[in-house]
Amino acid sequence: MVKEKVIGFVWQHVLLLLSMFFMTLGVALCVRSNLGSGVISSIPMSFTLAGEASLAPAWTIGEYTNIMNVILVVAQILVLRRRFEPIQLFQLVVGFVFGMFLDINMWLTSFFSYDAIVSQILAQFIGATVLGCAVAAEIRCGSVTMPGEGIQVAIACVTGRPFPMVKIMVDTTLVILAVISGYIFFGTWPWTVVGAGTLFAMFYVGYVVKLINPHLGWFDRLLDYRPGFRRYIYGLARFIYPRR
Repeated sequence: MVKEKVIGFVWQHVLLLLSMFFMTLGVALCVRSNLGSGVISSIPMSFTLAGEASLAPAWTIGEYTNIMNVILVVAQILVLRRRFEPIQLFQLVVGFVFGMFLDINMWLTSFFSYDAIVSQILAQFIGATVLGCAVAAEIRCGSVTMPGEGIQVAIACVTGRPFPMVKIMVDTTLVILAVISGYIFFGTWPWTVVGAGTLFAMFYVGYVVKLINPHLGWFDRLLDYRPGFRRYIYGLARFIYPRR
């Protein structure tokens, strides 16, 4: 039984990593469109651009995302207090991997040119679609939430307000803070960070998740599958839990 749990846990998080990779690919494509990044990446992108202009530390969007994720987890602790479960600290690990994947995908998409408006719209559409599909898969993995989702769940839990309402409130707050940071750094609205694409992604990603969710039975079966490398995981399980 313990061995099966080890195998199931490892396989679950292998699929989670794949889902997160495609999530960050979607985010990267939205950023590269220059029509506005996704909500969760708007503040990190604003600071990244400021870093490129020597107005802030010259860190990558993934590194700024890691900082924001730490802040969001700390915010959850302050909101939930004793109700915060220590296992939710695993969000920091998930958030760090997300930031690392984001930097990788920003590099992978750096070779594409989105000068024409048609290619920009296409990049935004494809990015938001990939992001929505990956979010639907990530939710199915059943691991801890991303820090951005975790703070929404925490606020909904404490206030008793419906989660969709809290999500809109948190997303709006993040966008407003990204706009404010743009004015602080550049003295103008950061259209390439918060633009028409941001508004589009706010609604379209949720629509894609809702649309694709009923068709993910194959992903559930994949989660239940035990891959061919089980003998290696069994070996790990024997090492961790030796027979007596």
